[in-house]
Amino acid sequence: MSGHTVEERKLARRAVIAATTGNALEFYDFITFSFFAIQIGKVFFPSEDPFVSLMASLATFGVGFIGRPLGAWAIGAWADRHGRKPAMLMSMTLMGISVAVLALTPSYAAIGAVAPVVVVLARLLQGFALGGEVGSATTYMLETAQDHRRGWSISWQGASQAIASSAGSLVGLGLSLVLTPDQLTAWGWRVALLLGTVIVPFSLWIRSSLPETIHAPDHLPTGHVPAGVWRTVILGMMMISGATIATYLFNYMATYGQNTLGYSASISLGSTLAVNVARFFAILLGGWMSDRFGRRPLMIWPTLAFTLAIVPAYITVTGTHDPVMFIAINGLLAFVSTLPSGAVYAAIAESLPKASRARTFALVYALPVTFLGGSTQLVITWLLKVTGNPMAVAWYMVSAAAVALLAMALMHESAPRRTQAASA
Repeated sequence: MSGHTVEERKLARRAVIAATTGNALEFYDFITFSFFAIQIGKVFFPSEDPFVSLMASLATFGVGFIGRPLGAWAIGAWADRHGRKPAMLMSMTLMGISVAVLALTPSYAAIGAVAPVVVVLARLLQGFALGGEVGSATTYMLETAQDHRRGWSISWQGASQAIASSAGSLVGLGLSLVLTPDQLTAWGWRVALLLGTVIVPFSLWIRSSLPETIHAPDHLPTGHVPAGVWRTVILGMMMISGATIATYLFNYMATYGQNTLGYSASISLGSTLAVNVARFFAILLGGWMSDRFGRRPLMIWPTLAFTLAIVPAYITVTGTHDPVMFIAINGLLAFVSTLPSGAVYAAIAESLPKASRARTFALVYALPVTFLGGSTQLVITWLLKVTGNPMAVAWYMVSAAAVALLAMALMHESAPRRTQAASA
């Protein structure tokens, strides 16, 4: 929007940095937990059967999602009533505390059954904080962005996930190369988690310096009034569902590569690193393109291509048993599946009224992530065990992508350039 001043453009950049630090910590911790699920299972859920230990660890990973809807409702409502800034400060503080508690909890061998109880409570607190974080942070980014750069601005939410996941991949890869398996189990995963808390003081400092946007003009394009909120909520949850399942399946590749395909930890983590590098470039490119060509084209066509490519890609992965092919195919699939993400976030947020935007967006995001993101790795581990078929990953991913594609086809266009052109 040409009317924006230099100060407003600087504010938009600071808002992106402030908002994405919380998202980054979320994904760094969640990805690190996923990477070290086997080791964490041994520490807090010892069992003679490695499968039982891994499933207990992944269930604890899923517990973190249960608190998300509560956080979305409570912190999102706080953001809509009292401001985006205090909500972002609250969620970041709670996240930092929960990650530190998780990393510092003694093992089951040291304190017995208290250990898994503390870990589960820490995961619940973290889920509560994250549930409110995404709504207030994404809303703040939308409300400080220039009208014709919303897709690009909001896409940094996903880009920060890729940065954090890449950092987690590098840390996990580095630790797996320099530490013995016993050292990884004893303390290596704790070091990885604690490294994520370094960002907390910086995030609190930059968030505390931001102005509030709750009473600022909404800067919606002239004549554009959000309507059909329930339609947006339902379609938004369908789109987020597809993206969530794809994200956590790609993150599961570290476990899948080791447990199902028999690759080393370094190769499996290398695949996850390739996935996250691809996702970083894809979401920014897709967000930028959606500002110019509209949200719907950038949602529909890449998702269609992704849906059609999944089964042939995983037939190749499981058939060739080539580590280079494993890494390359997962990276390519991740790129195509992530292109729509910035457009999806923008389309949902632009279609919600400001008075309830933070809470509604948070719930639209949190509910699918809770029920699908939290269960995806658990379900796919169980499916692989029951069916004995490594293609179970592909079919699960196809189903999720098809649901998202249907919702994208039904979603109204909301990009300012497209809506203004249509009303001209």
